[in-house]
Amino acid sequence: MTVMSTTNLACAHCGTLNRIPTDRLSDHPGCGRCKNSVLTGKPITVHNGNFNNLVLKSGIPVVVDFWATWCGPCVQFAPTFEQASSRWEPKLRFAKLETEAEQALARRYAIRSIPTLMVFRDGKEIARQSGAMTGQAFDQWLQQVLNS
Repeated sequence: MTVMSTTNLACAHCGTLNRIPTDRLSDHPGCGRCKNSVLTGKPITVHNGNFNNLVLKSGIPVVVDFWATWCGPCVQFAPTFEQASSRWEPKLRFAKLETEAEQALARRYAIRSIPTLMVFRDGKEIARQSGAMTGQAFDQWLQQVLNS
């Protein structure tokens, strides 16, 4: 008897939690509720209403970019973050949290400077990095986090 491994992932579109066979994550699985692709290859905007399902209940690690619209380094880093999401998904999921709009979440995670990048696994913070990075440095950091 073969036991199939599954992963819980919230839909990028409607936030519904879906149980997906782990070996099918690369096959662009559809949401059981809205039928859109659960994974998009692009960063998801997170806020108080969807943070728990998309970040804390995720079956794969989630990289969250805590940023602000007025922050020059944040704006400069945004294309690097987006490109990384298309390369790394489904090993990692990528999300953006705008700290001015979501001040309670920014306080909850003690965001003192931006951009701040945090990686969550199984609902817990496993890594944090402040400041924008080059694409190569960001990839190296992500690989180091995954290997730890």
